Amino acid sequence: MTDAELLAIQRQTDQVFTPEGRIERTNDPDRSPGARFSLRGCAEGNLAAVGWEVSDAVAARLLALAAEEPPFVVQSGGPTHHSRYVALVSQDGLAPEARLGVTYVLPNPCGYDAKARLIHSHTQEGEDLLAGLAANGLPPAMLDLGFRDNVSEFWPPWCVALVDGQIASIAFAARLSASGADVGVATVRSHRGRGYAAAATAGWTRSPMLEGRALFYSAAQANGSSRAVVARLGLRFLGASLEMS
Repeated sequence: MTDAELLAIQRQTDQVFTPEGRIERTNDPDRSPGARFSLRGCAEGNLAAVGWEVSDAVAARLLALAAEEPPFVVQSGGPTHHSRYVALVSQDGLAPEARLGVTYVLPNPCGYDAKARLIHSHTQEGEDLLAGLAANGLPPAMLDLGFRDNVSEFWPPWCVALVDGQIASIAFAARLSASGADVGVATVRSHRGRGYAAAATAGWTRSPMLEGRALFYSAAQANGSSRAVVARLGLRFLGASLEMS
């Protein structure tokens, strides 16, 4: 599969589009709002899209400018026309919040050995884990990460890395489509830097639900912890992204 094909799958996995090709929302279980402007790139080219609420005039100018953009494949920094995109999106209202990201390709499956017990969704161990958490509540360390006090954000398929009987890291399907999946990873602060995020991520790729799908690991450019996971798993860089909301 070419990088351009992978990029198209990754975008379709991450976003929901209107029949007219505008971004309707983010493709997550929470149905989060979509970007007003999105630019994703790889070595073979870029894909740009505009949110449903952007005026036709601004949308046309954004897409015309994006058509002139060189392949967006930097691992640090914005696209060539970054400031012009910001100026155009700002014409339709409040100044946009710009997020720069990077995307890597996850092997399916991915191998990694770490001293952690892995528990998967859709197994008896997984059901027992969820039942225990539902009865007793999530541990404070997970609440500190922003999880609600229930298991509704264990988006399947998921894989948990347990250390001494406690959740050290969880990898879950942050985005899921018929052809692709993008992993989300959260690691308890006291267990960071020990390879547990890499272990949970590698375990997640072995879920039967993900068989036949292209898998991706995406993160903010400034996320140093994500770079460590990428290094541990030896992931291949696909491209960069700019999202404006």
